[in-house]
Amino acid sequence: MLLLTAAWLIAPAVSSRANPHPPQPAVGAPPLAPVSRVDLNRYAGLWHEIARLPNRFQRQCARDSLALYTLRSDGGIAVLNQCFKRNGAVDQARGVARVIDPVSQARLRVSLVSFLGWRPFWGDYWIIGLDPDYRWAIVGEPRRRFGWILSRSRSLDPISLERIEAILESNGYTPSQFQFAATKSSP
Repeated sequence: MLLLTAAWLIAPAVSSRANPHPPQPAVGAPPLAPVSRVDLNRYAGLWHEIARLPNRFQRQCARDSLALYTLRSDGGIAVLNQCFKRNGAVDQARGVARVIDPVSQARLRVSLVSFLGWRPFWGDYWIIGLDPDYRWAIVGEPRRRFGWILSRSRSLDPISLERIEAILESNGYTPSQFQFAATKSSP
């Protein structure tokens, strides 16, 4: 979840317009590897953005980016992404996610744009790292242009951050390209 006006997680569908200078995966990077299994009941809930790859569709977010995932009766997931702008106003995007890999439930597609109920844009949302206790998660997409580090709390301990860095590197991301998110208590 970290996170994400109109289209925080549809980034891959918007293509390079959303990130005109996307980070490049390491040369010879292996295919993006989602985790083997996600319990969506445990994954649902509130996630704070710890860090993200810079992207145009979150430029307005100055601090406290978060995502709220709620399971729906139709098998989908309701998505609410929120952040605070520099002027203190709240920015929100609502959407829906659907599981595209029912075995692992680690590969999803998310849409935050709806025209009269039609959702023309969907973006990849792959969970590539997940704490066994669901304290943190790493979200990426196959072209590695977008990525988020999410946590149930507003910060992570150094040991968790080291583990996350290793997972990012093993998936062809460059951890130093991730920008840590500002929170109300941070500068």
